[in-house]
Amino acid sequence: MGRFVIRKTQTGFVFCLKAANGETIATSEVYQTLAGCKKGVCSVVRNAAAETLYLDGETPQSVRNPRYELYQDAAGRYRFRLRAKNGEIIAVSEDYLSKSGCENGIASVRRNAPDARVAVIVSK
Repeated sequence: MGRFVIRKTQTGFVFCLKAANGETIATSEVYQTLAGCKKGVCSVVRNAAAETLYLDGETPQSVRNPRYELYQDAAGRYRFRLRAKNGEIIAVSEDYLSKSGCENGIASVRRNAPDARVAVIVSK
């Protein structure tokens, strides 16, 4: 089972979704409050089953949300981002060497997010 880890930073709070093996699958933006960060976690859980849109480059397309956007960055690496129903980006991946690796990352979010526990770490 995966878990969300919420950490306090110098500027707010961030979460990451970790797989059962401890690998980070996706991370969030910085939220100003813990409550806002927890809402972000809930949004990932709620939108985890979204479909994947394959982008040509990093430019977002006008397609219904929620969705995963899988794209190749300027360095030629593959990444994904998860957009909520309102279009906001709620989670992003690290880079992957292959498209299939990135697709596996998306599948891991779909598998792990719905039942993930939440751990809050407030000290640095």
